[in-house]
Amino acid sequence: MAWIYLVLAGLFEIGWPVGLKMAQSPETRWSGIGISFVFMGASGFLLWLAQRQIPIGTAYAVWTGIGAAGTFLVGVLYYGDPTSLMRYVGVALIVAGVATLKLAY
Repeated sequence: MAWIYLVLAGLFEIGWPVGLKMAQSPETRWSGIGISFVFMGASGFLLWLAQRQIPIGTAYAVWTGIGAAGTFLVGVLYYGDPTSLMRYVGVALIVAGVATLKLAY
């Protein structure tokens, strides 16, 4: 169950930077800030639950890896962030590192 909590925490981790991006626009400023706080709180709580059984270093690396890779993909798909082969290779290395941590646990 701890790994489910951790994956969910990582997915919620994607939400708060997206909320902050939304807050850049005056029309969605306050809703973006609200979304950021909700996702940040949910992500932190789920990480806390996961860390009851998963070592802190592993949990934190997986949590931030999911958040970083997911936020990158949201940026590319929805916000027109720049892409290049090297950027995709970088994200693939993050995902490979997260998978390695899971397999080594």
